[in-house]
Amino acid sequence: MNLKGYIQPFAVFTPMVEDFDNWNNQERRLLRKLRDPISIQNFLDSLSYDAKMDTRSPRWVLKERSANCFEGAMFAAACLRNIGHPPLIVDLRAVNDDDHVIAVFKTRGGWGSIAKSNFTTLRFREPVYRTLRELAMSYFDLYFNTLGDKTLRAYSIPLDLSKFDEGNWMTTEEDLEYIGDILDRSRHYPLIDGAQASDLSKVSEYLMKAGLIGSVPEGLYIPEEPEEKMERK
Repeated sequence: MNLKGYIQPFAVFTPMVEDFDNWNNQERRLLRKLRDPISIQNFLDSLSYDAKMDTRSPRWVLKERSANCFEGAMFAAACLRNIGHPPLIVDLRAVNDDDHVIAVFKTRGGWGSIAKSNFTTLRFREPVYRTLRELAMSYFDLYFNTLGDKTLRAYSIPLDLSKFDEGNWMTTEEDLEYIGDILDRSRHYPLIDGAQASDLSKVSEYLMKAGLIGSVPEGLYIPEEPEEKMERK
């Protein structure tokens, strides 16, 4: 699928007032409190993790005070838009694990990110990374499944959610799975090669425990165990 027109990673963006006309007064009051990336992240951290596979709008997130990874990224993108950033999301692709979606922003030449995750290690990144690849690599050693395998393999081009304004992606009651499908089919860049992947070490026990603090078990990916381990059972 040709995604030309869906990416706008370096654009100078000014939020349009009409984009937020559909928010009610209570929603606007809350959005006004989210004045910078870290306040957006802190708000996401305060929400319960939604283990369902739905893809609901930022309005739904505000209403239910709950979000999964994709919903959290879209909510963060909407909030970033409200303070002057383009609403960009990036897919982090994994093997034998869930992908992870992050909202990305650029400040003073550096890329940063905001995310909702069932793992403590896959959330906020300060805007100090020179490229999106550097930003993606900051997640690498901290991106692991419940077997302790490091699973991150690639990152996508940014997807500009403003292209979906006609579908009212910020406030609709409809499921937004189609946006996820477009993001999944977008171009991805590898972070490591096969030889490097075969040499990866396991995550330490203490890091595993730290990553899973407060996690919702129902929302954890169930990885397939290696064949040689299964044969020994």
